[in-house]
Amino acid sequence: MEQPIRQAPNRDTNRDPHPDRETAARIDDHRALRLWLRLLTCSQLIEREVRARLRGRFDTTLPRFDLMSQLWRYPAGLKMNELSRHLMVTGGNVTGIVDPLQKQGLVERTPEPSDRRACRVRLTRAGRKAFAEMARAHEGWIVELLAGLSRREHADIYRLLARMKQVTLEARA
Repeated sequence: MEQPIRQAPNRDTNRDPHPDRETAARIDDHRALRLWLRLLTCSQLIEREVRARLRGRFDTTLPRFDLMSQLWRYPAGLKMNELSRHLMVTGGNVTGIVDPLQKQGLVERTPEPSDRRACRVRLTRAGRKAFAEMARAHEGWIVELLAGLSRREHADIYRLLARMKQVTLEARA
């Protein structure tokens, strides 16, 4: 006998034209699955808003912001393969982000003395200035987006997510 297709209870797709990941959950799904979907939904809602604000205010993308953030942390720059590891994307993706930033004068490539095949990417002076402005705005957006939570709720969520991270890392071992 064929099982019926499961749907989330009370799902009204006419009400919300952009259903989130959590709408896929059912009340009888395991609580770990529902928790995962809630976390993913919260992350995606925040990310969607940050992407829109980066595009609107700075005419840039989240991947460019993330790459510049990594370079900000390493003033001497990073090799392309290091950037790839830090960003958890392929080398081709990194190249696709670096090329336009270089054309805009926000990053520069320099030869890597220890490896003639590699180059080091670093923020230019203009790139550091541009990123500093974006980073200030980004922090403000995150503060604004989470302002509805009390200090206690921030602390509780932070503590619980630290525990979740620990449990997840232990499960991988």
